[in-house]
Amino acid sequence: MFLSRLLLLPFLIAFAAPVASHEFWIEPDQYQVPIGGTLQADFKNGQNFRGTTLAFFDRRSETYALITNGNRSELMPRAGDRPALRVPAPDRDALAVVIHETAPSTLTYKEWAKFLKFAAHKDFQTAASDHSAAGWPMEGFKERYTRHAKSLMAVGSGAGADASTGMQTEFVALSNPYAADFDGQMRVRVLYQGAVRPDAQVEVFDRARAGDVTVTLHRTDAQGEVAIPVVSGHSYIFDAVVLRPAADMADPGKDPVWETLWAALTFAVP
Repeated sequence: MFLSRLLLLPFLIAFAAPVASHEFWIEPDQYQVPIGGTLQADFKNGQNFRGTTLAFFDRRSETYALITNGNRSELMPRAGDRPALRVPAPDRDALAVVIHETAPSTLTYKEWAKFLKFAAHKDFQTAASDHSAAGWPMEGFKERYTRHAKSLMAVGSGAGADASTGMQTEFVALSNPYAADFDGQMRVRVLYQGAVRPDAQVEVFDRARAGDVTVTLHRTDAQGEVAIPVVSGHSYIFDAVVLRPAADMADPGKDPVWETLWAALTFAVP
């Protein structure tokens, strides 16, 4: 028993460690699988499409499901499973949509400058002034964060469409990158609590076949939508973050004063 707990310790530490400004995403082993094959993917945490592989732990998961052809199946791997996803693919063509929402985690900002850097990076233009106006501490304050990840995988031809899944925040793919008539423009809608997010920053991580990664910034329109050009043979992470004051904060010296909700979408273009 002691040995098994010791072997799990690195995964627990990796999943619980503070990771401010780090993306979390679902990375399939293969984005296209044959009918009757296996859907396999890892949880990843890191930067610029490079990161640590994380194990699944049920106490760290709020929502984990597979949606194909309108049918939703809740997923429950064993604690410590890596890869976090390994399930039989459907027996017909489908766009397989994997979603995962994490339980809340907390980090501490020991330096005001780090919060300012994060706020600038994610384009929270009033965060610093709002923080100061609230009279919150400028050092040693806490943030609570959750991850809301989605991945699109093709089974067979990949026929199908994405839709809102009810996550707190998410990307909804308005294009199917695996469709035969895909035009190279990935259209997505960004949602927060079911409502569209106009003028939201979308950070795009574009990984070429050789592994080179480029990062670009985009913004949603008044309908919360954006069309982003993508390239055949590349894989992508789309990232969008919500920052909001923590509603249950009672003591700003002890409780989280901010909450962040991170939406991520991964897919590849054949």
